[in-house]
Amino acid sequence: MTQWCICPSCAAEVLYPRRVRALSLLVLACLLALLAPAAPVVSSSPVEPRPDPRPEPQTSDGVAGAVVAPLPPLLRGRRAVTNRAAWEVAPGIRARVWDERTPRGPVRAYLLTVAWRTKGLSFTYLNDGTVRRTTRVGAMVQDTRAVAGVNGDFFDIGRTSAPLGIGVHPRRGLFNGRSDGWNSAFFLTRTGRPRIGNLVVRTTIPQRPGLVVSTVNSPRVKPQGIGVYTERWGRAAGNAVTDGPQKRRRMVLVREGRVVRNSTTLLAGSPVRGLMLVGRGDGADQLADFAVGDRLTLRREVLRDPLMAITGSEQILDDRRVLARDDRILHPRTAVGVDLDGRRVLLLVVDGRQDFSRGYTLVELAARLRSLGAEDALNLDGGGSSTMVAREQDGKLGLVNSPSDGRPRQVANALGVRYVRPR
Repeated sequence: MTQWCICPSCAAEVLYPRRVRALSLLVLACLLALLAPAAPVVSSSPVEPRPDPRPEPQTSDGVAGAVVAPLPPLLRGRRAVTNRAAWEVAPGIRARVWDERTPRGPVRAYLLTVAWRTKGLSFTYLNDGTVRRTTRVGAMVQDTRAVAGVNGDFFDIGRTSAPLGIGVHPRRGLFNGRSDGWNSAFFLTRTGRPRIGNLVVRTTIPQRPGLVVSTVNSPRVKPQGIGVYTERWGRAAGNAVTDGPQKRRRMVLVREGRVVRNSTTLLAGSPVRGLMLVGRGDGADQLADFAVGDRLTLRREVLRDPLMAITGSEQILDDRRVLARDDRILHPRTAVGVDLDGRRVLLLVVDGRQDFSRGYTLVELAARLRSLGAEDALNLDGGGSSTMVAREQDGKLGLVNSPSDGRPRQVANALGVRYVRPR
């Protein structure tokens, strides 16, 4: 007896040619994506699906972000926007809050638009006085009589608390920096024009031209390298700056231009007085040649000579071209964009890790800033650090966004905006 199979897969094979069937399945997949619920599709794996040859943390707190499924091309950029509030913070500064309904879930965003050529406006680098000390963005903004600010650079949370990159204050100069490795920055030229690009701190010892100092007040001295710590660092961090005890490590203390101590034991706990040089590996061997009483001075310069600077993890937008690569991991975000044509600086914060706001991927962050008019943009610290503070509609300084920790986090530095009424 002849037997007939009438299962759906066999019937499809008989009734439809393979190419037609493949096209039908593609159409069906697109329809299902369009009808999918708005909640994000979360993977159980916290690992970024696309390898990055330069892996970098997306937040200082190291919390794993939700990993969402890729979006079909038809759904990319699709959103319904509902404005919640808008007001003038100060002359030349506008605040705006809005909600977005997107295929991946809801988003709440906060924007400060700064017309940087407005008389009386200026950007400033904010911290709590020393590199290692952390405090809330609101306190930093209030203490400097600024009218608005957002959190700044990634920092060594839970260890030294120091920022990872470069910080330059408009009047007090360089606080911290490095020669390479974390150099994407928002900065002001000497004429006050905002820019986004790479900055390099060059530090040399005139008495030993062959010695290269790679970091200034940095959380870690590079392997085989030399780092310098100044009085702006705060209390010496001991072995923390060399990733724990090392067989080849050395510290040289300098006061009034002369070496006063050369030791394999690192100073810890007491404030840095004068200069402290720390070497690891080959760097330690190079420092061993200095004797007590030797003359030792430093020359430090920030190439491009910025008036003010603060770094972030990466430039995500360059001349309206999206440089960000990750479109899978969600986090609360903070970023700064520069609209050269409109002569505006855009400070954007996106809430995340909350029911009403899922956060953004880095690609979404770059695309959103581009849609707001930015040509260039920099990703600042995210996660629980993402904070916006501004003068509100009643004229009082207040917290504008909803930090994911449930309260503002203490951070290493911030990017502030000041307004002083012209006389």
